[in-house]
Amino acid sequence: MGEVHEDPLAELALRLRTLRAQRGLQMGGLQQRTGLGRTTVSQALNGQKVPSEATLVSLARALGTDAEPLLALRHAAEVLPQRREDYPISTARRLRRPAVQPSFQERYLRYVAERHSQLTVVGLDLSRPERARWPMDAAYLSLELAERSEGWPAHSEEADRPSGVLKRAEHALAACRRVLLRGLAGSGKTTLLQWLAVAAARDELPDELADWRGQIPFFLPLRTLVRRGPLPEPHDFLSAVGTPLAASQPEGWADGVLAKGEALVLVDGIDEVPQEQRSATRGWLERLLAAYSDAHFVVTTRPSAVPEGWLASSRFTELSVRPMSAGDTGVFVRRWHAAARHSTPSEAERSQLHDLEAVLQVTVRAQRDLSQLSSTPLMCALICALHRDRRGHLPHSRMELYEAALSMLLVRRDLERSIDVPEGIQLTEHQSIQLLQRLAYWLIRNRQSEMDRSTARALIGDALPAMQAVAEQGSADQVLTHLVGRSGLLRQPTVDTIDFVHRTFQDYLGAKAAIEAHDFPLLVNNAHDDQWEDVVRMAVAHARPAESADLLRRLVKRGDVENEHRPRLHLLAAASLYYATEIEPDTRRLVEQRARVLMPPRSRDEAKELAALGPGILDLLPGPHGLEGDEVGPVVETAATIGGDHAYAFLHRFVQSLPRHASAPFELLNGWQHFDADQYAREIILPLQDRLPKIIEVHNNGQLNALRLLQPITDIAFRQAFTEGEITEHLSPEHTERLEIYSGQLLTNLQFVRRFHNLKELALSECTQLAHIEDLAGIPLPNLRLLLMPDAFSFDALEYLPELTALSLYTRLPWASLADLPAPGNLTSLALGAWIGTRLAGVSRWQQLRELVINTPPNKGEWKEIATLPHMRELYVSDFDFNLAAPMRSVTRLRIMPNAETQLDLVPDLFPNLEQFFINCRGTQTTTIDITPLSKIDGIQISIGDSSNVIGLEQFDPAAVKLYPRPRTAST
Repeated sequence: MGEVHEDPLAELALRLRTLRAQRGLQMGGLQQRTGLGRTTVSQALNGQKVPSEATLVSLARALGTDAEPLLALRHAAEVLPQRREDYPISTARRLRRPAVQPSFQERYLRYVAERHSQLTVVGLDLSRPERARWPMDAAYLSLELAERSEGWPAHSEEADRPSGVLKRAEHALAACRRVLLRGLAGSGKTTLLQWLAVAAARDELPDELADWRGQIPFFLPLRTLVRRGPLPEPHDFLSAVGTPLAASQPEGWADGVLAKGEALVLVDGIDEVPQEQRSATRGWLERLLAAYSDAHFVVTTRPSAVPEGWLASSRFTELSVRPMSAGDTGVFVRRWHAAARHSTPSEAERSQLHDLEAVLQVTVRAQRDLSQLSSTPLMCALICALHRDRRGHLPHSRMELYEAALSMLLVRRDLERSIDVPEGIQLTEHQSIQLLQRLAYWLIRNRQSEMDRSTARALIGDALPAMQAVAEQGSADQVLTHLVGRSGLLRQPTVDTIDFVHRTFQDYLGAKAAIEAHDFPLLVNNAHDDQWEDVVRMAVAHARPAESADLLRRLVKRGDVENEHRPRLHLLAAASLYYATEIEPDTRRLVEQRARVLMPPRSRDEAKELAALGPGILDLLPGPHGLEGDEVGPVVETAATIGGDHAYAFLHRFVQSLPRHASAPFELLNGWQHFDADQYAREIILPLQDRLPKIIEVHNNGQLNALRLLQPITDIAFRQAFTEGEITEHLSPEHTERLEIYSGQLLTNLQFVRRFHNLKELALSECTQLAHIEDLAGIPLPNLRLLLMPDAFSFDALEYLPELTALSLYTRLPWASLADLPAPGNLTSLALGAWIGTRLAGVSRWQQLRELVINTPPNKGEWKEIATLPHMRELYVSDFDFNLAAPMRSVTRLRIMPNAETQLDLVPDLFPNLEQFFINCRGTQTTTIDITPLSKIDGIQISIGDSSNVIGLEQFDPAAVKLYPRPRTAST
């Protein structure tokens, strides 16, 4: 007989905590390994409730232990009477403090936690749509966010910069106070905001977001706000989103919360705002920021809705939601089926769901087209639902998936479950679609994402006279109630509003309505608007062949006569070819001809824009032959970002065609993360390994395991959190020269670094469990970079690095000035981030400095001190005032990020011996640059990035000025 424990739940929790400590895992690492929600893991480790069997099995696997003893303890805990601690919190509080009246703030936080704690999931329970909701604790999946490379040290060459530092959401947000979050439809932007709101309201934000704790969340969906008139001031936040507690709000409460820096303002959906109102929306945001500078802000948008740097002047960090990785998809599929089993009473159906999950886990990995489609939470949920509904048979194209989903949601679920006349009304699939199209098309035409229930009722009422079979069954209100309750496509966020479960379904149905109404002029006239992009593409898919050709020709014609919108219109037409079932050859040639004028891409931004248009763009993408030097990398990045078999074959051609001694682009190596790791390593990286950039970047476990194929490795960067053992497993002490760890959350010490006795460069970031770098003391390390290290981190060991000559500090520093920085006196390169919190006074200690990177504005005295450095050759500044600068005759290489006040006319006097001048406008509000004053400097070479208007080019020899990206002319 097994051992009897007085409190088996406490014993179970103790064993789990002990195992976690033995494995050296933090909460974040355990979450990542199990795929479980933070609350689920926390409750299991603290014995707050009996964990499910699936939770225990996942924890046992992650902790490397046998699950059976843990399951036995779980069973013993389950049969005991429920403890008082397991009661709902509200019940326990009533038992303890029956007379205490909660404050308004407590009531509001409880409301937010309850209001946003459930997610609607496509097709989760077809028999009971009201059950198709997921608890946030189980549903939330921490996706990867990409941080713009402008956060990288300003002196890095473009080729050396990462395409975007990838981090899990909680890590990416940790160092930010203001965030603009970009993501495609269905990518999980709103879910992330809901999770932030709920976790903040419950005071359950993870350790990585400790600085965000204590914040009062305000969830502000712009789809609701813009429909109600002027955007609200703080005292109207609650009433504007229909919060029932608004009437009880104490006077000045919201203002006080914001003013004290205790507010988390979550603004969802800039793309839901009509284009002509977006500048007003930005003005509203900027007024809030000016009044409440200490509050946290997170703003979401689709990628194409606003330009990069849209909120840069307000110091927003731009993050982008990355497509789900294969591992993320696997976790999502597992959670979806677990939730479906939980809502299914039939044992036979639960067993079948187990089998379907196992099959789908294999299918989404084996079929690249399906893998690509399942890269967002919305599409992954749709695939799970269809796979279940069709007993394992799936359509392969996006439009076929939508069509099958509509059939599944509208009709088949009721027919197959003998639900003949729910709510007394029976609609055919065609009838339901006709009515839903009216609602969708009204929303699109009026640039809205939700409507009043009275408007929806009126639209249905207008349709009923022509739909006698429907009108005989009930009133417009009854039919609307039926559609909300049974269609699976509509929902009622408040008592008096109606919207679609997801914008994708709205666009699909609205596009169908537009085609049936022959509203081609309306589609074409709005095609430049990002809110209409998906509508236009789907309209081409819905149209008959002659209609598709007509629509595409109209798009081309408008692009031909409107210079401002030409690239967008012509590329949209090209992307729409992929959606069309049949297109006459002449029309296809016309569209492809216009698109090729905009090809190939010449910058990372152009590559991103092209990749967003989908796989159809691959047919138009040139290469590898005939590409200019600035085109090869962006072409490769476009294909790699699209992914899939077609893209892989395209990239493989670069391996076969690259000249014998030519260097391969960095983007070819960076594309590794988007494909099967072993295959890519064998067929693309290995044949070119001696011609690729030396640095190998590891973003996921598949790449980590494939490192065995690429030995010996000299330069490597880890961009996912790995343990010491995982980092060192495939590295040779003799060969490793450059080691970069950008997600160091799992590292508890740096002793392992000492074994790499030939190490020349080390970068460390987000090492949240480290308190110092004393393990590095005494090693002959020339180059060290420290980024985003924890508070109270000790830099004392810097003075014990005798051969240190290059130091980069992109983290908070504990001193008032550089005079106290304990770095050796022989530094030749020093790079400092914008958020160091330390003045530059004392920089002249390092008289050997040749290179200085400063991202914080020097004052007049600091400029004078910098000017005394006798060997200074290279200076890079991102925030400055040349009026304060002192002359620096030794500087020959200057890089700046200009602002509206930048005075280039001062440059010749300040830097009379300048040879190279780099002006990077990326991420700034500066679009026009006048370089005329620079003509006074003989022999100067100028490079200008991301400026739409350069004045004074005629003053220079054409070879003296380079523009990035290279402008296009009629011939290029």
